[in-house]
Amino acid sequence: MISRKFFYPFILLLLLLLSTLNSCRRRMDWIMFRGEQGRGATSNALYPPLGIKWKLHLQISDERTFAFNNSVVRGNTIYFGSTDGNFYALDIESGYMHWVFKTKGAINSIPFADGKNVYFGSNDGKVYAVSRKEGKEVWSFQTDSTVQSTILRYEDSIIFTSDGGSTYFLSPQGEQLFKIPNPVWHYDTFQVYEDVVYFAPGPPSRPHSFGAFDLNQRAYLWILDTAAMQATWYSFPALDGDYLFFATCAYMGQYWSFDYYAFMRKTGEIVWKYTDESQWGDLDLDIRDLFIQNLKLLDYMAPSLWKNLVVYTSGDTMLRAFFSKSGRLAWVRQFDFPTSSSPTIAGNRIYLGLRGDDYSPDGRSPRLVCLSAKNGNLMWEMDLDGALLSAPVIAGKWLIFGTDRNFFYVLEELF
Repeated sequence: MISRKFFYPFILLLLLLLSTLNSCRRRMDWIMFRGEQGRGATSNALYPPLGIKWKLHLQISDERTFAFNNSVVRGNTIYFGSTDGNFYALDIESGYMHWVFKTKGAINSIPFADGKNVYFGSNDGKVYAVSRKEGKEVWSFQTDSTVQSTILRYEDSIIFTSDGGSTYFLSPQGEQLFKIPNPVWHYDTFQVYEDVVYFAPGPPSRPHSFGAFDLNQRAYLWILDTAAMQATWYSFPALDGDYLFFATCAYMGQYWSFDYYAFMRKTGEIVWKYTDESQWGDLDLDIRDLFIQNLKLLDYMAPSLWKNLVVYTSGDTMLRAFFSKSGRLAWVRQFDFPTSSSPTIAGNRIYLGLRGDDYSPDGRSPRLVCLSAKNGNLMWEMDLDGALLSAPVIAGKWLIFGTDRNFFYVLEELF
């Protein structure tokens, strides 16, 4: 039995130990696009209310940025590129700028960070490897076009795609190993799982296609019939076991047409498809202009996976959750304004952005919203300086994102 004299110090020590263990458990890096297997989710629970740890205004200008794609986090540092042509490394605790690397074009690619370097592409046509510690160029590789894709290191290959050019496979030293022709696709997003690239641009005989490309055989396991899909945008694919999920969008003049898919990832066999149209409520919008804006976001329509659900925002006013095995709607949530980002799920909470300003009759500010993943109920919301562009990244106790007014935010739990 513990005496009263030692009881309270014992309890305080126990609480401190539990807090430390919990902090270590939650301090997880986010080093690649959409997280593990592209699921857009983390087991880290992050519960509102959230407060602003710090925010940084990158450009003192009224000009809005067309994209602010996902950052990556490694250790205590956030890495991201900007349309101002700079690539930034910021301390996650304080916002202190460790270094800035300048390129000759806007940076709209998604970086990747390994133990020594961070890799990213620029609209100057180069892909860079920059040392994480000093921010100095390790090597650069000149491509045949702008590079606005995800960048990924898989084993001993650095993989990326140039717009309407090629998908490249480089050594960690920046030497070309081989490439796949890419005469069509721009803003390419992909992932690699069990030595297969989902999705790689299709062969020259079928340039408007893409499919699953085996890195060992250097051959396609299967190819999607995109001609039958008749879409403009094909989202990033998320994987869960034997299933692959993605969505498409087509501008139809008076509305957008959406198709949500589940495929068998090993065979390309379709499991289910759900077709829907955009919903705008009572808003009077220029949906063509909004559609063009969304196409510059690499995670536009990227799915998030939670338990037996696959969750989508699609740029309209709806959040849709499907049962992943059947494709039946589990629940929907309609907002008063269009969504501005894909979702990210932390624990059992969904985080995403809503537009405001020009899309708001009463001048309502853009918002970050938090919902229950179970049923879509609104849990919490926060006004922002600008619309949140691309899904927030969650690393440990922090939620990280940028806005179209060039603000970079780091939020953390208040309690």
